[in-house]
Amino acid sequence: MMDLPRTPTDEPQLEAAKSRDFGTAWRALRHRNFRLFFFGQMISVTGTWMQSVAQSWLVYRMTGSAMLLGLVGFATQIPTLLAPLGGVAADRYNRHRLVILTQGLAMVQALLLALLTLTGRIQVWQVFALSVFLGLINALDNPTRQSFLVQLVGRRDLMNAIVLNSSVVNGARILGPALAGILVSLVGEGPCFLINGVSYGAVIMGLLLLKLEQHRPRPQPGSVSSFLKEGFEFARSSRPIRSLLALLGLTSLMGMPYSVLMPIFADRILLGGPRGLGILMGSAGAGALVGTFLLAFKRDVRGLGRLNAATAALFGSALMFFSLSRNFWLSVLCLFPVGFAMKMHMACSNSLLQALVREEFRGRVMSFYSMMFLGMAPIGSLMAGAVASRWGAPFAVALGGAFCVGGAVWFYRSLPRFREEARHSLVAHGALPGEPIGSNADLGLRESL
Repeated sequence: MMDLPRTPTDEPQLEAAKSRDFGTAWRALRHRNFRLFFFGQMISVTGTWMQSVAQSWLVYRMTGSAMLLGLVGFATQIPTLLAPLGGVAADRYNRHRLVILTQGLAMVQALLLALLTLTGRIQVWQVFALSVFLGLINALDNPTRQSFLVQLVGRRDLMNAIVLNSSVVNGARILGPALAGILVSLVGEGPCFLINGVSYGAVIMGLLLLKLEQHRPRPQPGSVSSFLKEGFEFARSSRPIRSLLALLGLTSLMGMPYSVLMPIFADRILLGGPRGLGILMGSAGAGALVGTFLLAFKRDVRGLGRLNAATAALFGSALMFFSLSRNFWLSVLCLFPVGFAMKMHMACSNSLLQALVREEFRGRVMSFYSMMFLGMAPIGSLMAGAVASRWGAPFAVALGGAFCVGGAVWFYRSLPRFREEARHSLVAHGALPGEPIGSNADLGLRESL
């Protein structure tokens, strides 16, 4: 196992003392830089979820169209297919400065949306334009932020940092939609957008207070296209990375678009209105929060291969059960395992990829992760909107769930070869202790992935 990198502001004695104070589940928080990042994100992401729910309701209120709901999701996330270019930037330039830049641009986007809505000038085309703008920001932000975590905690606590960072998103998925549902029903969508814009100040302030060792990407003499091709070749040549990205892309394409159809379920099927939408989204967020909390207790990546397959299957099965429900509170209950399974599946994939990748390829591989997780979802949103318009939202969600279960079965059947190749990479990168090949200990490590 690699030694824990020391941050410039933490002395070894202080690190040892803090490690006794924090339990296994919170060990990444002993790093000052990660604490600043973590609590800033906690405020900002709550605002982001408020904006997401309020924007969906705004479009639904203005149009009443399932197809347009799908198109808005498409417009927000389709630019994420450009994430590999963001990954190139993350591997070539200072990640800290890039993250500050993307958060500042996201603040501008939210404040523009708030201004147009509060002044009564908002139109559907403007929502689409601002959604594309946010998607372009995210194409740079997501791979940069994912690859930036290792600078905050080092490799040894990286998995825990990934899980705790996910817990921020999941906690916000509970609070943000609930607050948005209340505010939309009382004062409309505009204040939600304004709160989100202001909330970016917290994460920007935290980023400015970080004390980091200078990030020095290795010199890259080639062109952007050759650098990008090098990253694709690295990911393609690794069976474990290839398999993880394929399953994540399938679940994102077929399963994740359920969220863009939530206004239809909340209003037409379950008769809950905007408050009901907030409760439904909050239930999925609660499940996701529980999932990441449980995953935070894991100290390394052993067992994550099987867990990745199991959570993908659970995600698809829970979606199918949700599509059959016509009772509001039963639907709320069904969405809990949806959020639980999807977030664990995402965190397992993220943790395994970050453990498998070499440092010089981290930004580009995490950009492929962003492209699969976020870039496939808009295409799925468009498909789900079209299917829902023709055959209804419940059928669209059930169909997506069935594909997720099928993908999980395929991944599980490929686990033997996945484990063999992943085990060598994980030992090489220090994510698992090395043992002589063919020994009993080595066999145990391979079987436990």
